[in-house]
Amino acid sequence: MDSVVQLQRQLADYTTSLYNEGILDEQFTQLQQLQDESNPEFVVEVVSLFFEDSQRLLNEVTTALDQQSVDFTKVDAHVHQLKGSSSSIGAQRVQKLCIFFRNYCEDHNIEECRKCLQQVRIEYTLVKNKLQTLFKVTRAANSSRWWVNSYAMRGKEAKSREESEMGVQNL
Repeated sequence: MDSVVQLQRQLADYTTSLYNEGILDEQFTQLQQLQDESNPEFVVEVVSLFFEDSQRLLNEVTTALDQQSVDFTKVDAHVHQLKGSSSSIGAQRVQKLCIFFRNYCEDHNIEECRKCLQQVRIEYTLVKNKLQTLFKVTRAANSSRWWVNSYAMRGKEAKSREESEMGVQNL
């Protein structure tokens, strides 16, 4: 039982640190509130789609910035999409960097765009690693909770059987 409480405490502390470090914002909380028993993997599924989409967008931005003649409108469109995706899951630091990135696209500043791309990649990797860790800790806490509840139920069933058997013996 202590291990379940310890895991829950670690989960709460870890989640709090993600907000305190500015990695996540309240949008992630809202996303979590949409999850229920009918779709217990909702957040993981949405975030996984974000990971896939973001990786594709980052690759497309990289390719666009490596062209001899950079199409800043195209780069901006990809960064705008990444900004929206980041915002929708609460990846606050990625979203904020995308705002700066878009300004550099507007200015046609290739050097700052490249620097910003590297910063976005770093923050994207950070949020991806942090969320994957969060999901692992959440699964561990939920699994431990399930085992404790299951064990408690087996204990109640065994006690109930004993009481039934005792009642039969007393007749």
